[in-house]
Amino acid sequence: MNGLPRLITAIAALVALAACTSPPTTPTTSATRPPLTATSSPTSPTSPPSSVPPSSSPRTSPPATGPGRTTRPPTGAGPAPTSYRSTVVHHGSDHPDDLVLDASGALLYSDYTSGTISLLRADGTSTVIHRGLDGPEGLVLLADGTLVVAEENTNRVLAFAPRASRAHVLTTLPGRPVKVTCHEGVDGIAWDATTHTLVVPDPVTGAIYRMAPDGSNRTRLSGGFVHPVGAAVGPDGSVYVADECGGDVWRLGADGSHTRVARASMPDDLALDGHGNLLVTDVRHVRHDLRRWPLAGGPSTVLARSGLIEPQGLLVDAAGRIYVSDDQTDVILRLTPTG
Repeated sequence: MNGLPRLITAIAALVALAACTSPPTTPTTSATRPPLTATSSPTSPTSPPSSVPPSSSPRTSPPATGPGRTTRPPTGAGPAPTSYRSTVVHHGSDHPDDLVLDASGALLYSDYTSGTISLLRADGTSTVIHRGLDGPEGLVLLADGTLVVAEENTNRVLAFAPRASRAHVLTTLPGRPVKVTCHEGVDGIAWDATTHTLVVPDPVTGAIYRMAPDGSNRTRLSGGFVHPVGAAVGPDGSVYVADECGGDVWRLGADGSHTRVARASMPDDLALDGHGNLLVTDVRHVRHDLRRWPLAGGPSTVLARSGLIEPQGLLVDAAGRIYVSDDQTDVILRLTPTG
């Protein structure tokens, strides 16, 4: 989300960044909220953008496999790591938002403010590969190399075909966005590997949609959210939704029910870690952290907080490393399991 006030000065952010590259640390467990067991419902065309062709980049992580998304977290790998080493892999003048890995393992990130999508090199520098977008946010990379992009200010979902320099519109969502907090347009999008479809929240109307990768067959999956942004789909097909302005993260049932699975102030992005946990970024400035919530219930664990002001994008690669971006401190962090 990009309408939040900058409550922390740039000087304070740079001081906090000194703590981001550090020796292995043990995540802290928060018991401020009880385990979650209750089931309830939350309260109540323009020209295509232009771009420049992508350039090659050294790998930042192992290549990944699978239909749809080109990366999947490890599964069946035992208990979750108890400690991580935090490393700043990118710190520049741009504002990294959502994250995805390409087929070679190179990291791509959107920049809402600049209207660009960039490719991150192994040395921490980056190259703009697409520009001219009107508030790019969520990213999904399909198996054929098509890059799907959520364009917030138009409430559209776009797609760049492989090697294409211009995007085409997959769908325009019904809601009419405005640049006011909790009234912005489409943010996060997710790939459902079980049905080979895209899951797309419409923050303006509070509805969740499912559609084919080419934008056809858009159907309403659920509704009743305040301002849903992030989405993630589990290996069993369970759909998780972050209701940024309603608070908390919900699992959608096949019968239309909403089950609260994580508590948050303003949850933004979601990812599953492959160990039975849900990762959640919280953009409210009193929290501004990355937390891990066990889907089986129980207290959360803070994985990252120092150096974060508005953590946005979230990604788990095939090696179990967690990437989190912050569009206020202008960094991308990598959390590498150490124990």
